[in-house]
Amino acid sequence: MRLTVAQALVRFLSVQSVERDDQQHRFFAGCFGIFGHGNVAGIGQALLESGDEFPYYLARNEQAMVHTAVGYARMSNRLRAFACTSSVGPGATNMVTGAAVATTNRIPVLLLPGDVFATRRANPVLQELEDPTSLDVSVNDALRPVSKYFDRIWRPEQLPEAMLHAMRVLTDPAETGAVTLALPQDVQTEAWDYPDSLFEARVWRVRRPPPETQLIERLAKKLRTANRPIIVAGGGVIYSGATASLADLAAATGIPVAETQAGKGALRFDHTQSVGAIGATGTTAANEIARGADLVVGIGTRWSDFTTASHSVFQNPDVEIININVTPSDTAKLSALAIVADARAAIDELAVQLKEWRVPKAFEDEYGELAKRWDETVEAAYHLGHGPLPAQSEVVGAVEESSSDADVVVGAAGSLPGDLHKLWRTRDPKGYHVEYAFSCMGYEIAAGLGVKMAAPEREVYVMVGDGSYLMLNSELVTALQEGIKIIVVLVVNHGFQSIGALSESVGVERFGTAYRRRDASGQLAGAKLPIDLAANAASLGATVLRATSIDELRDALKVARANVETTVVHIETDPMVAAPDSASWWDVPVAEVATRDATIGALRRYETEHTIQREYFRPTT
Repeated sequence: MRLTVAQALVRFLSVQSVERDDQQHRFFAGCFGIFGHGNVAGIGQALLESGDEFPYYLARNEQAMVHTAVGYARMSNRLRAFACTSSVGPGATNMVTGAAVATTNRIPVLLLPGDVFATRRANPVLQELEDPTSLDVSVNDALRPVSKYFDRIWRPEQLPEAMLHAMRVLTDPAETGAVTLALPQDVQTEAWDYPDSLFEARVWRVRRPPPETQLIERLAKKLRTANRPIIVAGGGVIYSGATASLADLAAATGIPVAETQAGKGALRFDHTQSVGAIGATGTTAANEIARGADLVVGIGTRWSDFTTASHSVFQNPDVEIININVTPSDTAKLSALAIVADARAAIDELAVQLKEWRVPKAFEDEYGELAKRWDETVEAAYHLGHGPLPAQSEVVGAVEESSSDADVVVGAAGSLPGDLHKLWRTRDPKGYHVEYAFSCMGYEIAAGLGVKMAAPEREVYVMVGDGSYLMLNSELVTALQEGIKIIVVLVVNHGFQSIGALSESVGVERFGTAYRRRDASGQLAGAKLPIDLAANAASLGATVLRATSIDELRDALKVARANVETTVVHIETDPMVAAPDSASWWDVPVAEVATRDATIGALRRYETEHTIQREYFRPTT
């Protein structure tokens, strides 16, 4: 079949499917893109010809379209994905941040950036970054370190093998992330006689590697002799569809379950064995149990520094750690006993091994009381009655109380992820969608669009601070163009107040974190800037509702739910009111030499605090 490279690529992608647990469906939902001279004649022409076979969606920012693809794939448990195309130059480099988000979070997305001429007959082309040391380098090479697979298609006959390798990585739960196929703009338009067999429907099986029975038996034996075990559930539990299995295991054995950011929702918040979020943004219940745990079972977690509270959350000197993960590199962390396996397969086999066993009753009573106290803390934080501006915890409470069980909250950077991790009462495995692996400002609105595309039957609440909103609000236009409704709760506190609070703890006194004019001393400490983000959202076409109190916010949320188009709810909060403390720590070093009293005092505190860090080098066998 004689096709251009771009036509062959689109046709191949349109017939790729995945299968897991005997359920099969198409893998790609279509392609996001922004066209320029580097991709319009090739990929653009091919997408035009493909029509409904491979739908095209116009984005407004290349980074944002990758975030939308990530939101979609994550909401789909990594079983569906989008491609994203850009021109060569700034369009391609804009995708680097999005690619890093995808790879850090282990979410599949296919990037198709245009590239320089393979023939070099027009060098240097528009937007080409010239490298005097090599003519085969382009800006797309910046995507190499943030891609799980990278290839540049210099010749038409290279395409088939590259596409097969791309699909292998995208559908591998242990290897998935951003995949980049860089497409020289002249090669995109070149024709080649491709074999018809290349375009036959192809099914990729998403594997569930079983655990080694001997290791599960060893884990079960350790649990039977443990007095204070805890399970830490990560995103792998949700992606593998293991939440029901985990709920049954916890209920049958009484083992308490704590959740990472990606794993929040692995249990309902009111499950008897749920102790909530763990780590630096965790609950006092989970962190108290973790401190004294004698056996920790991590399932599907990559053990970020927030999850481990910078290696301080597990304080028992005799603690043993066992990791279950589909990704081998994650199982080796914290000197753990490594069990490489799919989360659901491992949990189901472990449940068989633990029949008739349960943790001590006194331990259940202890963590149950701690969880009850934390729930009371959450309730109080939801209803502080603070004024004249409400606290952010009250905003979280109002949004949570307005949502139904199946609705989804989306967040990313700033103070909101921490508050949501502690306070949001998750009632559905896919009801909580916070990007905190890369903590990328600007992710929220774009990802919310992707979440809604993956689950149109759910209401999607995007909670975003003014700092993140200003970085990437462009996809409000895409949502309106496509008729895709999201509810954006825009929390305004006039700056980067999360880092403002952090800077105080390290003696930097909120320097450079507020939206203020320069004062007479030359510092950014003068009057607040007259920024009206509600007016900005309205100018993009969104319906905008302003709330000045929690009661007005509740009313606005009712209106937003009834609306059929994207609605932005604008509310100001008091950034000086913190959410309840997690009774944990996060390692942010302090300057060792300083003249300011605040920094000197912070260093003294740091020198004391960091002594709680543990070196988890003792092997678990």
